[in-house]
Amino acid sequence: MDIFTALADPTRRRIIESLAAGETSFGELAAQFDMSRPAVSQHLKVLRDAGIVASRPDAQRRIYRLNDESLEEVDAWIRKVREFWSQRLDRLERLLGDTNKGEQQ
Repeated sequence: MDIFTALADPTRRRIIESLAAGETSFGELAAQFDMSRPAVSQHLKVLRDAGIVASRPDAQRRIYRLNDESLEEVDAWIRKVREFWSQRLDRLERLLGDTNKGEQQ
């Protein structure tokens, strides 16, 4: 699954926010949501498939953590879009400034 598709769901974004604080067991994570454990598990599967989270066994539990590197793709995209719009807005500001100067003369 595409990382942006995985991030589109608000529950998955809340899971990511929770994991940003540190590793968490499945039980602790599931307790934070007002939904069934299988539903939380399905959200975690989507996040794992997208490479956003990873898990490891710890005795009878599964411990989940955020895969920081996966969010670099999102950060790079945001930087690219921000730069694009920043350049366009700077150009518009110069154009409007030139137009205002012409009207004042």
